[in-house]
Amino acid sequence: MQYGICNLSIVPLRLESDDTSEMVSQVLYGDTFKILEQRKKWSRIRLAFDKYEGWIDNKQYFEIDEVLYKSLNDNPLKVSTDLVECIQDENEQLNTIVLGSTLNGLDALKHSYEGPFCDIIQPKSNIITTAFKYLNAPYLWGGKTPFGIDCSGFTQMVYKLNGYKLLRDASQQATQGEALSFIEESEPGDLAFFDNNEGNIIHVGIIMQDNYIIHAHGKVRIDRLDHSGIYNADKRMHTHKLRVIKKVI
Repeated sequence: MQYGICNLSIVPLRLESDDTSEMVSQVLYGDTFKILEQRKKWSRIRLAFDKYEGWIDNKQYFEIDEVLYKSLNDNPLKVSTDLVECIQDENEQLNTIVLGSTLNGLDALKHSYEGPFCDIIQPKSNIITTAFKYLNAPYLWGGKTPFGIDCSGFTQMVYKLNGYKLLRDASQQATQGEALSFIEESEPGDLAFFDNNEGNIIHVGIIMQDNYIIHAHGKVRIDRLDHSGIYNADKRMHTHKLRVIKKVI
């Protein structure tokens, strides 16, 4: 088995081994992974953080050995907490990294970093404060950054910045935590999931106080939440049908 670490800021993770293939997620700086299959230009990988799989360009990561891979993932996660920061390589060249990048592999990549970070589990009360860092970020299928993010990427990154692990897709995240029967039982930081007409979970957001929800729909925005689902005041209609509320923390 081979292993890798992302040495660049934001790298697309694609459905197929082609530059034109759908981006299913993003690999951020410092993310580590197993290499499941390697071709001339592309590698199929499984991310260590959430076991998500996809194809990455071979020019956009750095190979590491198994000992280092295990060492990096055995230690508490250390993540950057500013919108954009810089790292410096051994040649004193600067490279940008984004909010939520993993910093455990700095020494392995021979990079230095002097910006803010978090390496401990934060209280649940901090979830909403973190979520506001992504407010108005444009919606991007597969995105995980303030420059473009999807609904489950948003919830995953907010939880990651507070020391918690969520799976990647909304349907996967819905398998985590404890189901609540009513909105009244929820508290800020809990997750609300929404389904389509076929009963498939297709959306997720973070519950706020006073029956509001913050979620990625067009952009990261705040809407009303009731027993039917998400009510969009701009459109004067419900946009998402509530399926279940989960308490993960």
